[in-house]
Amino acid sequence: MNVRQARARMGLGRWGAAGAGVGLARLARVVLLASLFGVSGVHALQVTDDRGVAVNFDQPPQRIVSLLPSLTETVCELGQCARLVGVDRYSNFPASLSALPKVGGVLDPNIEAIVALKPDVVLMATSSRAAERLRSLGLRVVALEPKTHADVQRVMLKMGQLLGVADAQKIWRTIDAGVSAAAQSLPASAKATRVYFEVNQGPYGASESSFIGETLTRLGVQNIIPAALGPFPKLNPEYIVRANPDLIMVGARSADGMAQRPGWGSLRALREQRVCVFPTEQSDVLVRPGPRMAEGARLMAQCLSDKAPQPAAKAALPAAGARP
Repeated sequence: MNVRQARARMGLGRWGAAGAGVGLARLARVVLLASLFGVSGVHALQVTDDRGVAVNFDQPPQRIVSLLPSLTETVCELGQCARLVGVDRYSNFPASLSALPKVGGVLDPNIEAIVALKPDVVLMATSSRAAERLRSLGLRVVALEPKTHADVQRVMLKMGQLLGVADAQKIWRTIDAGVSAAAQSLPASAKATRVYFEVNQGPYGASESSFIGETLTRLGVQNIIPAALGPFPKLNPEYIVRANPDLIMVGARSADGMAQRPGWGSLRALREQRVCVFPTEQSDVLVRPGPRMAEGARLMAQCLSDKAPQPAAKAALPAAGARP
């Protein structure tokens, strides 16, 4: 039992009417034992994270360290930015986060800096290896890692539970409605455009099974990368050449030198300048599965409205059998 558990207090408000049958003397003894031994027997809040680990709290956490930008943004979307006491180096939205201590990244968190902030909870990705180290130091860790639209909804509701925010479902509905509105804004001529979305140099692309791919599907366009390859597969550059997309979406960080890749000079999207290069701020919106997902859908829809070829001008689909 760690120090925080030893200081847990009795949740007397949970007894309700059932407590009326307990004599005052017995109740006093229970309270006394709880104060002496730090055993409450109940917790006001239990959250099961994406590792399947149940994490107990006596009240919603007030001091939060977040090590994943999408989780940081979710805390703020729920109106609880003021509870953040430290964030990872990539959490940069909203702008007010710039005043907070930076405690490393997903793969290299600064354990000493995190402990020094005395957080009630540390939010992190399931892929982080720091969870056990932090738990061994007496910190509570909740690991959540959204990868699909359904995950974003689930994490939003889970975070609402953790933070004691009652209207998390309403916030999700607003996000979902924003994605639908972006789809409805697209002209019919942009539908069925064959799109390649590059998330990072490598190249790594967003497939149909990723949250980015799901947004593209909702917009009514075709993703050249099938779900079977996994959410964000590393591709053989020849695969993109064979697929010959109508349009390419890419962040500014990855766009440099794209045309110089072997064989890419023949890509129709490059030859016809049907490439949307998103500046860093917009790229952050697009690649984070969180509350700004509707804004990401609007950015994609605007790209398609501006750059998608007219149906009569589209080339025939490439021969089947292209392989990564």
